[in-house]
Amino acid sequence: MAGRKYTITVEDTGARFPCGEDESVLEAMKKAGCGPILYGCFGGGCGVCKMRVLSGDYRVFKRMSRAHVSEWEEDEGIALICCIKPRENLKIARI
Repeated sequence: MAGRKYTITVEDTGARFPCGEDESVLEAMKKAGCGPILYGCFGGGCGVCKMRVLSGDYRVFKRMSRAHVSEWEEDEGIALICCIKPRENLKIARI
């Protein structure tokens, strides 16, 4: 049985792409050929994929480096999108 799919919208560009509940937002963005960001390690350590989640619920499934995302930032919806999976449709934006 396939998992749920959600729509991720990039506010800066208006790009939209599907993301399964079992894949990271960055994996889905890369698969869809969308931007607007570059990517690096896919492991939460480099900080290249840092974005703000403007709306929607997600879960952090991989530890984010505190060198790149502080606890305060995380509380404000800032995340490394290689470390999050959607629980519903998301709207994200570059920092």
